[in-house]
Amino acid sequence: MKDYKSILYVAAGACSYGLLATIVKFANQLDIHTGVLTFLQFFIGFLFLLVFNYFSQSKKTVPQPPSFAAKLKLIAWGTSLGLTSTLYYLAIQYIPVSVGIILLMQSIWISLIAEALIRKQIPSGAKIMGVLIVLLGTALSTNIFQETKILDGRGLLLGFGAGISYAVAIFSSSNIANQLPSPVRSQFLVLGGLLLIIVFWNVHIVQQMTLRALPWGLIIALFGTILPPLFFTRGIPKTGIALGNIISSLEIPVSTISAVLLLHEAVSGIQWAGILLILVAVTVINLRN
Repeated sequence: MKDYKSILYVAAGACSYGLLATIVKFANQLDIHTGVLTFLQFFIGFLFLLVFNYFSQSKKTVPQPPSFAAKLKLIAWGTSLGLTSTLYYLAIQYIPVSVGIILLMQSIWISLIAEALIRKQIPSGAKIMGVLIVLLGTALSTNIFQETKILDGRGLLLGFGAGISYAVAIFSSSNIANQLPSPVRSQFLVLGGLLLIIVFWNVHIVQQMTLRALPWGLIIALFGTILPPLFFTRGIPKTGIALGNIISSLEIPVSTISAVLLLHEAVSGIQWAGILLILVAVTVINLRN
């Protein structure tokens, strides 16, 4: 039986991620700029990881410090983290959070296709079935069968772009410079995301920065770049990747429920059915006989 504490760690990390979009959209409604929120999320998160790693390394000897090449590779791949947050937060300005999280989680099947191409292996029947269930769940969750409600195309494109970028971010988080401790890898990945955000938003960050944004930036950094990596690195090694992925899918209902409670978004029964199907798909893809 898996360590229940490890399961709770992974669940807490997933719930933290699930709250992000609702918090960002709520802050947007208070006239706090998306670029400022995204910048603060990664800037505060990077500073925390920098300090955390400094004190962690001061207490024990690091066998081998990261090479310049490893740092550069992590920073380069880490830009996908910044791009994911930027596209996702822009998407929910045009579409409901409950739809945005579904588009973000298209990374499930995008990652499987990418893995098949990289490894040159045909996915198993269970994985193919899981992809089909994800696509059906997406159709239901985004309510495309309801003709009276048309979703903004800009939000759909941005949300799907976030899903592609998220798939790249998942790959980089699990395959780049694995010889380094997770907090050290996270530090340079987040730095890469921070640099992309600075380039993307540039002068808007300075122009829109206000003192009112700081508390919100701290909250988003806490739930987006501080707590989840700590929870996941503590829990996933003991739960295993398959069970970890299943538990992490809690991000979908948490994001939807928080949007309903805090933003008063309407979610129909057919959309909940679609969300359930996606959760089933994650289970089918990850569970093995």
